Amino acid sequence: MQIHEMEIPRKVLLGSHILEKVREVCKDLNLKDQLVINDSLTKNIAGETVSDSLKCENLIVKNAEYREVEKVIEYLKENKNGSIIAVGGGSVIDIGKLASFAEKIPFISVPTTSSHDGIASSRASIVKDGKKTSFEAHSPIAIIADISVIVQAPYRFLAAGCGDLIANYTAVKDWQLAYRLRNEYYSEYAASLSLMSAKLMIENAEVIKNGLEESVRKVVKGLISSGVAMSIAGSSRPASGSEHLFSHALDSIAKNPALHGEQCGVGSIIMMYLHGGNWREIRDALKTVKAPTNSEELGVSKEEITEALMIAPTIRKRYTILGDKELNRDVAHSIAKRTGVI
Repeated sequence: MQIHEMEIPRKVLLGSHILEKVREVCKDLNLKDQLVINDSLTKNIAGETVSDSLKCENLIVKNAEYREVEKVIEYLKENKNGSIIAVGGGSVIDIGKLASFAEKIPFISVPTTSSHDGIASSRASIVKDGKKTSFEAHSPIAIIADISVIVQAPYRFLAAGCGDLIANYTAVKDWQLAYRLRNEYYSEYAASLSLMSAKLMIENAEVIKNGLEESVRKVVKGLISSGVAMSIAGSSRPASGSEHLFSHALDSIAKNPALHGEQCGVGSIIMMYLHGGNWREIRDALKTVKAPTNSEELGVSKEEITEALMIAPTIRKRYTILGDKELNRDVAHSIAKRTGVI
């Protein structure tokens, strides 16, 4: 019988003014010789509080590029650190996730924004050789989500997190399609957990407001659940389908790409249309939370949307509603136009 391995966080703390709980969590999990990583902004927001609480070193990282991962790995080797606490947005957390995975040590995720489910997932999105690449990594051993910190981030990040969660709808539809047509492994439990997160976002769209801790709490819970769904599945399938291929394609060609969750939300409008589902419901929910629904709001050109749709099927060897061949330009343009994305 085939072994299916699941890796999920052992502790999740969600609340206000809980940063200093990191010391207690490290003690409970027997994590020693910690290293806190953050960027120059998140160090002032939360990183310094965490490192002071642990009385440990604090290392500043920059962009989510592979050389930054290598910098952290080198530091870990020189100082023989036994664990990492990554304090920041998706970039910082992905750097900590991949560096700790390479060195086979645990890491704790301390998000300062709620823009996508990378705060809890086992994948890391890092730029290597000029190309954003999704790397296998591991899930955080613990997540400490301080709502009083996250609520201070620009509202755009919260809306992007909603977009990333709503996009789970099309990700699961693509997974089901691959299961039926390509006999790909499919987990009903993981899919149901992912869909529940998407459904709750649509049902609660009207209560997602700027500056409300309860709004942040709802989105963060959904992002954590989405990350756990991926851990249960053993892949990113429950939360990453054709809409993510579209987002990755935009990252590679757009002069000024938008936030990951924003692009996935817009991509989900298009992909739900292709699936023959209620794409207007997705569009309307995104509008309600003030997330982008078209190229102008994303800040990318109509031509870039069309180009991204064309090349999206070739971004990754993953079967989705887009198939596995580059789309015709006229077809891609027509799809984007019919859904109001351009």
